Amino acid sequence: MTDHHIGMIVPSSNLTMETELPRMLREREAVLPEDRFVFHSSRMRMQHVTPEQLRAMNAQTERAALELADARPDVVATACLVAIMAQGPGHHCTAEAEITGVLRSQGAQAPVVSSAGALLDGIKALGAGRVAIITPYMKPLTRLVAGYIEDAGIEVVDALSLEVPDNLAVARLDPADLRDHWRRLDLSRADALVLSACVQMPSLPSLQPVEDAAGLPVLSAAAATAYRILTELGLPTFVPGAGSLLSGGVPGRAAA
Repeated sequence: MTDHHIGMIVPSSNLTMETELPRMLREREAVLPEDRFVFHSSRMRMQHVTPEQLRAMNAQTERAALELADARPDVVATACLVAIMAQGPGHHCTAEAEITGVLRSQGAQAPVVSSAGALLDGIKALGAGRVAIITPYMKPLTRLVAGYIEDAGIEVVDALSLEVPDNLAVARLDPADLRDHWRRLDLSRADALVLSACVQMPSLPSLQPVEDAAGLPVLSAAAATAYRILTELGLPTFVPGAGSLLSGGVPGRAAA
């Protein structure tokens, strides 16, 4: 057996990334027990998803990365999609490079994954040029996320905002409700559905059921992050019951 050490940089009020990512990889361990996963987190203070608090949280990135460098993880994932996207198109590349620089300064060689970059990679890996998205954000932030995705060459054909401004309240949303929410979207031109364009909004229990009902690939920011982590570790991108992206049939990493 091999233990893979995963470092995570998460907002202080994020409850979901440290729930869904380990849950996905435990499900994988049940089928492929030769690979096990250990998690180490560093937190950055953020309570409300506002431009001011997102900027303040981003300013804590160096400190969080330094803490993880001391643990010598095999891969590091930074897990606040909207904090990165709010800084402007393509900022995931800048954020990943910043964290990589901090890690390297301490002798840590781990590759860096961002949930924002992972979502784009996951959509492209599925061969989807058009997506519909569901977010927990207020409508202005949802438009920002849609614009970020479109800047990467992916058309957002429809978007649903659940308009929950408090980050802890987002974590308490019932993922089963997504099995109804997706029906409010126009999927007639969509190649894929992003069931949760936010690593704080729970969606894992609904990924496969919605994919089965909708008849097109369904992914989330958390599932896309798991896909990128497995890819960076050189492991098969398989998690049972987590949608097409993690079916094991979408190998490798999509070109950025």
